Amino acid sequence: MRYRRLGKSNLKVSEIGFGAWSIALDWWGRAIPEEESLQMLKTAYDLGINFYETADMYGAGKSERLIGESLSGVRNHIIISTKYGYDFTGVKQIGHAELPQRFDLQFTEKALQASLDRLQTDHLDVYGMHNPKMRHLQDARSLAFLDDMIQRQRIGALQVALGPAIGWEAEGIKAMSIPHVTAVQTVYNMLEQTPGNTLIRAGQEKDVAILSRVPDASGILTGKITAETVLAKNDHRKDRKMKWRKEALRKVEELRPIADQNDLTITEMAIKFILSKGVASVLPTVTSADEIQNMAAISDGVYIPASDMKEISRIYESWPSYVLKA
Repeated sequence: MRYRRLGKSNLKVSEIGFGAWSIALDWWGRAIPEEESLQMLKTAYDLGINFYETADMYGAGKSERLIGESLSGVRNHIIISTKYGYDFTGVKQIGHAELPQRFDLQFTEKALQASLDRLQTDHLDVYGMHNPKMRHLQDARSLAFLDDMIQRQRIGALQVALGPAIGWEAEGIKAMSIPHVTAVQTVYNMLEQTPGNTLIRAGQEKDVAILSRVPDASGILTGKITAETVLAKNDHRKDRKMKWRKEALRKVEELRPIADQNDLTITEMAIKFILSKGVASVLPTVTSADEIQNMAAISDGVYIPASDMKEISRIYESWPSYVLKA
């Protein structure tokens, strides 16, 4: 496993991180039993994965609790990043509809303490705002509180996760101007490079790391999703329209010759592409220990040659643009 500095911080995170939403929700078509979830976390640690990225609303605290139970004994050897901003108290989480958002001072104080308790720790290496809008990034009182928590060493650094859908470029650029923000998280993969490419360039200028989620384009780049695949009702990937899926599969075939000449599967090339772009850590969706092992093995220090990266860029730029959220 290789490690990279997380932006302007002194933290070194594994190139492959553990995106811990899948162990608390059944949005990938499978509810993972707790015992198996705990084993997945331990497997990740044994493979050298030290970056665990979660949020308080994943399973209404379940994901954080599982991380605390599984990894509290190795707390000083891992980097925990969690996020807040959704008020899930008294609200039933149905499907993927957004919950009420809050980033006010009172809510922030309460959310931080609850996360610390569930994670069984007295500090967070990274604390993030979960899908904030521009007005939230301009809330001076909450930002001042987070700065104070950094001074008190309850928080090491700040992250801003953009979403829920792909886009929010202006929010990402704004976040990079906030003191102590050391990482911005966005959807980024070979098929969806906008606005990621812009954010990567801006991050390099401001020494802010980029974290990539949905690196497999909702399963398209794993080879497990085809035009004929029938997805469960609760599967997050069903929100992708069939027209998008068919077009995405066509794009994969355009990229396949590059994978073949590098002796890579499409999945391997998809992850190495992101790492070759300078992203700090890739957060794949994993639902089993085997998948964790496969992803961890991709971090081997071998990246995609510059000439092939240029060709991937040329192919990407030949495709029609898509609508971004703002």
